[in-house]
Amino acid sequence: MRKFLLGFLTGIIVLALVGFSYVRFGFLDMRADIPVNPLEQAIAMPSLDASINRHAPARRNPVAPSDANLIAGMKIYQAKCANCHGDVNHPHGILADDLYPRAPQFAGDAPDMPEWQNYFIIQHGIRLTGMPAWGNLLSDQQLWQVTTFLNHMDKLPSGVSGQWKAVAAGPM
Repeated sequence: MRKFLLGFLTGIIVLALVGFSYVRFGFLDMRADIPVNPLEQAIAMPSLDASINRHAPARRNPVAPSDANLIAGMKIYQAKCANCHGDVNHPHGILADDLYPRAPQFAGDAPDMPEWQNYFIIQHGIRLTGMPAWGNLLSDQQLWQVTTFLNHMDKLPSGVSGQWKAVAAGPM
């Protein structure tokens, strides 16, 4: 039994070293303009979700989804997020395919995470992606406004939706 455990542990250590060496010595293709590796896709998203669940504190959104707050959030989204995540007139962001992993396209598939998790992602960004941390550039109020907009973008009041179409009418 002792030899079996020693062999098993040795096998695990060797596999870990091989995996580390594969990445460390440049065998993993790091280009952003190639298709996403299925193994990476199967590991990355569940890992991201688990990390967000573990680290994002559950907070109540202090910003009501009023027209004024939704419009303020829409303007921030349009200025800071639409090039990667798309907008009402350009559902596929112009930079989406140039990022690795690809940026989610919220105009066609609104975020379904709780608001406090979206807030956490916007505030802190996501490492090893193109998602920056906006916490040092936007106020807490602005972070919550864009979060509120994201969580309501698939069910906007007609006045807000009309303003979004007008703001997004220009080139990206």
